[in-house]
Amino acid sequence: MKNKKQIVGGIHPVLEAINAGREFNRIYIRKGLNNDQFKELFRYIRERRIPFQYVPVEKLNRISNINHQGVIAELSIIEYKSIEEIVQRTFEEGRDPLIVILDQLTDVRNFGAIARTAECSGVDALVIPSQGSVSITPDAIKSSAGALHRVNVCRSEKLTTTVQYLRNSGIQIVAATEKANDLYFTADMTGPLAIILGSEEKGISQPVLQNVDKLIKIPLFGNVQSLNVSVACGIILFETIRQKSFGS
Repeated sequence: MKNKKQIVGGIHPVLEAINAGREFNRIYIRKGLNNDQFKELFRYIRERRIPFQYVPVEKLNRISNINHQGVIAELSIIEYKSIEEIVQRTFEEGRDPLIVILDQLTDVRNFGAIARTAECSGVDALVIPSQGSVSITPDAIKSSAGALHRVNVCRSEKLTTTVQYLRNSGIQIVAATEKANDLYFTADMTGPLAIILGSEEKGISQPVLQNVDKLIKIPLFGNVQSLNVSVACGIILFETIRQKSFGS
């Protein structure tokens, strides 16, 4: 089926995929697996910094009925990029980087919609955590109207480290949160900028919030207490474009 995830099962096939340079969304490992063959595979997983998760064998069986030997890898549809290379290249081109960071977002349809808006607004990179976050699935690609094939997506092992790197590179870090006092259209969004958005349920994690330069919010006038995160992303991004194009 066209909408099926691309998976590889079994220790040797997964190891071959790693050696072939394939990109992975995540590798699922049966809890308690600890034989010699797996130890070799796990060494490669750690060296290549591939996201992985220990799961019960029942979950592996639900993912696929192939002979998985306790290991199933979900291949990525796209190639993930390096945020350091993108930042460096953007500055070398004489442009101010515009980056969107997604913290604790798990809904692939929202992710796809954000990617579509990001591509339309000229975002240089989307950053997502390696663990506990959305990944590039067929549903995400469909929701993005193909934009995920065009916008750069970067994975971060630790968002706080990535945020600190961006700040040290001269990029202003702005977080969209209901905890803010300042409204999004009163903040200066010109210059090198990274915008952090959280999930509608969990928001932005506290460690990440502690490393930002500015908190902003979108004013709400109805009874519903929050906007869909993809809608909020669009509002903030196009205010950013307005300021960059016409001044604040």
